[in-house]
Amino acid sequence: MKTVFVETENVTAFKAGLDKLSARVAPEKNLMVIDGEPGLGKTTTLSWWVAQTDTIYLRACREWTTRWFLEDLLNALMVRSRNSFRERYQQCREALLDRQRLLSLKGRTFAVVIDEADHISNNSRIMETARDFSDTADIPFIFVGMGKIEANLTRFPQIWSRVAAYVRFEKTSKSDVARFCAELCDVPVADDLISFLHKASNGFSREILDGIFNIETFGRRGGNGAGNPVTLKQMAGKSLLTNREGKLIKVPEGL
Repeated sequence: MKTVFVETENVTAFKAGLDKLSARVAPEKNLMVIDGEPGLGKTTTLSWWVAQTDTIYLRACREWTTRWFLEDLLNALMVRSRNSFRERYQQCREALLDRQRLLSLKGRTFAVVIDEADHISNNSRIMETARDFSDTADIPFIFVGMGKIEANLTRFPQIWSRVAAYVRFEKTSKSDVARFCAELCDVPVADDLISFLHKASNGFSREILDGIFNIETFGRRGGNGAGNPVTLKQMAGKSLLTNREGKLIKVPEGL
């Protein structure tokens, strides 16, 4: 299976959110929220974007404290942390400004991405600290949630009012499944099998990739190539993917 990044409809929505963040009129509206169920490609999309921009990526932990957050941020900025909270806070602010200036000279966007932010979105101390950095250093923060972040953040109007762009990742469409197959699979896939993969995966990217791997394995063994795509009938009775309930889904026979 090819290792390329597939630009889905969710990626398009993410890019539109970035444009909205960049075009904001109020400078304090410097936050972006990305939400959606696990398995829809949020982390993959953000990892792709972070690699392109050299921006900062953090993964929130359930047990994060403000001090722990600052320490992880300093580690990501490659700065050795000092002892007191005040010193660490100042170190973070200065390092963020330095990174912002450096990337600005290169014409590149800088932001701080915090993945799995549901873990901290109800922690006012951590969120206020992030907001302080965003406000005082004019640095965008992008919070990536797993379905609960909007409900949590709306409890803090001083933070939610600073959200310039809210993007919700949706389940993958059939056209996106076709795009995944075309760009990732080393063997061609027939439309009827694409339709079944879309239905069996329930639109979740992880399951789609699982299915493509199995289709490709089958197609290589069967000699499928240009002009001879793998069809639903050919894979009848074969394993396609395991869904998120742990159930093995096979291609039906007799269709």
